[in-house]
Amino acid sequence: MSSEPPSSGDPSQRASTSRSEPQRSGDPSRLASAEQGPGDTSQRAATRPTWAKAPDFANQPVLQAAVRAQTVVDKQHYLDTGLTPLRCQACSAQVLVRKASAHQTSVQWTDRPGAHCPVFAQLAEHGARPGRPESCPSLEKSIKWAVDEGVLDVGE
Repeated sequence: MSSEPPSSGDPSQRASTSRSEPQRSGDPSRLASAEQGPGDTSQRAATRPTWAKAPDFANQPVLQAAVRAQTVVDKQHYLDTGLTPLRCQACSAQVLVRKASAHQTSVQWTDRPGAHCPVFAQLAEHGARPGRPESCPSLEKSIKWAVDEGVLDVGE
């Protein structure tokens, strides 16, 4: 007679008695560690993959170069493409503006905001960092004027 409990027909109800490799779920907290786990040899623990947001393709130099080149193109597209120079009608501060939609506006300053804009200058005097107010009311009016006059295109 066997000392093991009888096996049920449902595989999910059976307990496993063998030690197998732990499941890797993609959870960064589980994959970031290369510490030795139960049953791991030091060589196996050292070669366990570590989690990264994106692969670095260190062992594939051609692919690595292609990814880096595309990253430059992507940065250009997302940070610079579609920016229109615009001067604030109140203080003449020049900014670069992109309206990706009616509700989304990107503003890049070409100079320190406090150098030309009295709103940002006053905030800087009181210790506020640039960009803390979402914008200057006068600059917002200038952007609205540019949209209304067709100077600034609005994406869809």
